[in-house]
Order: sequence, then structure tokens, then C-alpha cells
Amino acid sequence: MHEGHDFESLKKRVLEYNANFDIAKLEKAYELARTAHEGQMRESGEPYLTHPLEVAYILADLELDCDTLVGALLHDVVEDTSYTVADINREFGESVGIIVDGVTKLSKIQYTTAEEQQVENLRKMFLAMAKDVRVILIKLADRLHNMRTIKAKSEKKQREKARETLEVYAALAHRLGMSKIKWELEDLSLKYIDPVAYKEITESINLKKQEREQFINDIMDSLKKKTDEMGINSHVMGRAKHFYSIYRKMFTQNKSIDELYDLFAVRIIVDSIKDCYAVLGMVHELYYPIPGRFKDYIAMPKPNMYQSLHTTVIGPDGTPFEIQIRTWEMHRVAEFGIAAHWKYKEGVSGKTDVDAKLEWIRQLLEIQNSVVDTDDFMRTLKIDLFTDEVFVFTPKGDIINLPAGSTPIDFAFSIHSAVGCKMAGVKVNGKITTLDYILQNGDIVDIMTSSAVRGPSRDWLKLCKTSGARSKINQWLKRECRDENIQHGKELIDRELRRVNLSHSQLFRTEWVDMLCKKYSFSSLDDIYAAVGYGGLTVNKVVGKLREEYRQAMKKEKPETEIVQSEQTPQKKKKTASNGVIVEGIEGCLVRFSRCCNPVPGDDIIGYITRGRGVSVHRKDCTNIVSSEKHGDTERLINVYWEKEQDKNTSYLSEIQIMANDRKGLLAEIASTISELKILITGMNLKTTKNQTAVVNIVIEINSTDELNQVVKKIRNISGVYDVQRKADGTKTKTAEQS
Repeated sequence: MHEGHDFESLKKRVLEYNANFDIAKLEKAYELARTAHEGQMRESGEPYLTHPLEVAYILADLELDCDTLVGALLHDVVEDTSYTVADINREFGESVGIIVDGVTKLSKIQYTTAEEQQVENLRKMFLAMAKDVRVILIKLADRLHNMRTIKAKSEKKQREKARETLEVYAALAHRLGMSKIKWELEDLSLKYIDPVAYKEITESINLKKQEREQFINDIMDSLKKKTDEMGINSHVMGRAKHFYSIYRKMFTQNKSIDELYDLFAVRIIVDSIKDCYAVLGMVHELYYPIPGRFKDYIAMPKPNMYQSLHTTVIGPDGTPFEIQIRTWEMHRVAEFGIAAHWKYKEGVSGKTDVDAKLEWIRQLLEIQNSVVDTDDFMRTLKIDLFTDEVFVFTPKGDIINLPAGSTPIDFAFSIHSAVGCKMAGVKVNGKITTLDYILQNGDIVDIMTSSAVRGPSRDWLKLCKTSGARSKINQWLKRECRDENIQHGKELIDRELRRVNLSHSQLFRTEWVDMLCKKYSFSSLDDIYAAVGYGGLTVNKVVGKLREEYRQAMKKEKPETEIVQSEQTPQKKKKTASNGVIVEGIEGCLVRFSRCCNPVPGDDIIGYITRGRGVSVHRKDCTNIVSSEKHGDTERLINVYWEKEQDKNTSYLSEIQIMANDRKGLLAEIASTISELKILITGMNLKTTKNQTAVVNIVIEINSTDELNQVVKKIRNISGVYDVQRKADGTKTKTAEQS
């Protein structure tokens, strides 16, 4: 547990690491925050002021400068009170104003979805981070205190925040080298994402705690004795692996906690790089090293500035364990990361010292500026932040660092766009290889180029791993293949329009197209087609947004049920006015299929004469029809029949309900089985009961009952499925008229 801190303890902490700290400015910020947040309470019931105070204290522990701590005390003032950024600039200077504005969320702007809001807030944060990286330091401290006190929120909110923390903020702390913050964020997230696993890990570790501590203490004593004999000044410490690190290893290696050997590590801190390598030699003489487990991050630092020697050795009783060797300066950077560059620098951002180290932020911004789709933004962000690294070499011996899983395409574009665009082939370790080859640590990669090459293929987008390569390929396709992209985009949109049974003229009204152009910063409809064509925007985003506008417009003209009917029932695709149904005694009659029972060719059907909307076709066993007959309401019933020759291109909606024993991968297997039959799924819903029974409702497009029976038969063969039924009625309605 972390005890609460008051303002006096904050002042005491900052003076411990900087006797010249501007206490008057800090006091002024505290007074403003106290006044601004007066009367506001947190969900836990504490005064709101406790939050900015704790955030400032977390940053004081990282020994940051005055402006950062002032920004921390004021970080929620603009968002939650009547104070503005202009007020902050006037009272505390532009530097603090930039920090506070960067941390402030875009809460006053209306967005279509919560995801869109989150993405725009992250974009703003990265832009501010590029100007002053202290923005993200406050954001990380803010999230850390929120995670420490998240118990006050609902379980759903806890899981959502924990997931976002893990995917974005812990990953950011990792990229900034701030392991102290990263590990706590990860462990706190795990506690709420998978509480059962968290409890299992903590209990298992405590169970053998004494035994492990004795083992590690013996190792530490031996190492300290040896370094003293060598005349090397050293500090030896034992370190238990963090819970999330253990959890990931259990998950990725499919092992129980008892099968993991490296639950702890020994760290040796020395005064110089020369001493690091001398100690490494001693360690390998003392213990047998495991081949392939040595990593030299001193010669090849990680992108987040981390440096150390790592080696895994066999202990005296045959137990493997990890040893890390580093200097004191490396240790400080490993713990504090980018924050280490502000230590003792009162009022100086230190940006010039870390320009090269923050190059990835600028690259990330450059890539994200070309991404217009929110899903793409989150996907590329997670790839850039969260993946492990692989180190490969150019033929001249230069080290290139790429995300694990990268291919020669990623390598080529990391060298230069021109190299990637003119790539004709690749040699890895002197041998010609394919472009889908996964690069391994230590590979020597030689890209062969040719002026005869027209440029990257669209297929390369499926092979590359990095967002940088994907962005550069998209830029080339966007620039060089505009006509082809427009044509391809039109085809994709037309295909989607046919699927949802709507026409181009219905959706692509001038005012709606203008709205789309403004939303995604395009100047014309052709730009939208081109973006869909080269993959910068998904067809679902375009058609989905236009359908939303169409539905809003149609609401004013006709009832909601008819709009849904016209959009969602593919059976309206027809060659004859009868929709493939003959109404007894009436020609050219308007025929509609009821949504309550979704009849398909092969079903016994009957018609119901509606008021002003023609004949509604139902299955004879439909609950609405049975209810009408029961109550004597038979005057409106009329005989209808399927045409003998049904249009094979006409499809009908049908809903099936699947009962199965709940298990991992069930939904994916059901979806895969249906897809193998080339059946389109238009809706899917899963509910799990208390007795671990999964109830899956799926809406599919079929041509006949024969096709439906084929689907049912295939699903019944899936492991764990014990019942598959066609749903008799999809909606609860009072009369057939209403359906």
C-alpha cells in the first residue's frame, strides 16, 4: 500500500534531491490547485486534491524539475475547473502551460464513439509529447495513482482501465525506459484483468519465499566475495521477477509457475563498463552459462536507452537463474529512463540531450498523421509500443533494430524509402531468401535493388510488420497508383453496398459525402475512393457512416421498422415484383418477408394482409400466425407459395441458436465452420450462463432450407455443441401486422 502524502512531505522530498528547488513556485501552484478543486471529491470519497498531490509525489521520487511538479499539481485544473490554459500561462509561464494543455483531455468535443474519443486524446498527447516529453511523465504518474486507487470504480470500469493501462501506458513507460513505473502499472493491471491468475501467482511465490530467498542469498554472498577478491567495487542485489512478467511467461510458454526457473534474478552494479565485462568473465567461470541466453545490451542498447549485460547460468544445485551486470549510470537510466535526463536540471527541459532517444516519437507522429482510421491508429500504436526487438546487421556491420517478427521488407524501408521501393530481392547471411522470411537476431541482411522495379506491391502490406514500412508503402501506392486505387476503392464500396442491399444514390448524397471529406480531411469523393483502395480507410467506416446518415434521414419519412427492413433483409434483392413468392389470386402485389420468423425457400409459408403495406409472408409455425388463428383473426390470412424457380442470387436471413459447453475458441470455431460453407454471417451474439453453458445466436444469409440444414449439421459436429435450433421468432410482437 502507498501511504498518502501531504504538501509538507512533497516539499521535504524535493529539497532532498535539489536544495535550490523553487519552493515558492511550487507553493503557488499548490494554492491554486487547492482553491480550484475545493469541494470536489474523488469516487473513493477523498478530497480531489489528494490526487494531484500524489501525482506530484510520484514525479518527485523520479527527481524531476520544478515545472514538471507544478504541471502535476495543476494537471486537472483546466479539464475539471473554470481555469484556462491562458490563466496557467500567465501565472506560471508558457512551459507549464504546454505541459498542462498536453495532459488535458479533449472532453468538450463530441465524438461518434468512445474509441474515437480515446484515439483523438492519444493523438493530442503524442503531439504535446513531441514538444515536451514531460507531458507523458505526468500522464504516466497520473495513471499510476489512478490504478493504485481504482478499487472505488465498478468492475467493468476496472477492467477497461486496466486493459488500456497495459496496452498503452505500461508500453509507453517501457519505450521511455521507465521500468520502475512500467512494472507497477503492469502488476496493477494484471490484478484487475485476471484476478484469479494474480492470486495464484502471489500465493505460489509466497509459498516457497523462504526457500528461494536462502538460495539467492547464497548466490549473492558468493558473487560479492569474488568481486571483492578482484578488487572491484560492487553492489549485489537479488530481485524477484514481477507478477506480470511471470504471467506472460506462463501464458506464452504454456507452463505452470513451478515449471518456470527464472522467477528471480541477481543484479551486480559496478563503477565502469570495463568492470562489467570483467565481472561477466568471473560469473561464467563460477557458474556454467546456458548457451544462447547471453545478451549484450551495453554494446547494443535497447531503443529505450536500457543497457546491461544479461546472462542465464546454472546454479550450484542445478537451478538456472539470471544475472544482470550494469554500471550505476546504467542502473539510473534503467529505473528512471527518460526522466533521468531531468535530474538536477532545475528549469531545464534537457531536450537537447535526448533528441536522438526520442526520434521514435517523431516517427510515430509522422506515421499516425497518415492514418485516418481509428482501428488502424490503435493497431499501429500497439505494434510500435509493445513488441519485442530483433537486432540485425547491414553488410557494413551497422546495427538495425526492428520489432520481433519483422521481414526484409521492414528492414529495407528502415534503411530508406528509396531502398524499399526499388527492392528486387534479398540475401540473408549470404543466401537469397523470400520476402516473408522472419528476421532473427544477428542476421546480416543485404537488400538487392533495381531501377527496373516499378515499386512495392500491395501484397507487401500483408508481409511487413512495422507501421513505418506499411506507412511508406501506402504513401507510394497513394502517390503512384491513384487511378488504380480509386477503381479498387469503388469496387470495394460497391461490393459492400450490394451486401447491405442499398444503392449508391441512396447513400452518396452530396451533403453526406462533404461531411465524410471534412471528417477525414479529404477534398473530394475520389480521395475517399483512393483511401479505401490503398487501405488508408476501411470500407466499413465509409458505408457505416453513410448508412447512419441515411437512417437518420429516413426516420423523418417512414417508421423505424421499415427502415430496418429495407436495409437488413437481403431478400429484397429480386428479379420479380413478387420476391419469389406467388400470392393466391392477386398479381403484382407488394410482398414483404416478416422479420419475426424470417421464412426461406423450403418453409411452409402463409401470407398476412397488412394495412397499406401489401402482404407480409410468415412461416406457418410462426408464433404470431399461431396466435392470430387462436384468437380467430383469420380474415387477413391468405395462401402464398414459393415460385418453382428461385433466383440463386437471392439470399434470406435466418437465425439459429446454438447451445454448447463454454470453452476457449468456441465462437471462433463456429464462425470458421460457417465461413467454410461460404455462408455470410450478418450477426452474432454469445451469452454464458452460470452453469458454463454458452448460448450463441447467429444470423446468416442463406438461399434455402437445404442450405440451412447443411449449416445446422456441420455445427452439430463441433466439439461441445449439444443443441442447434432455428429460432422460431426473432422478435416478441403482439400481432403479425406489427411484424
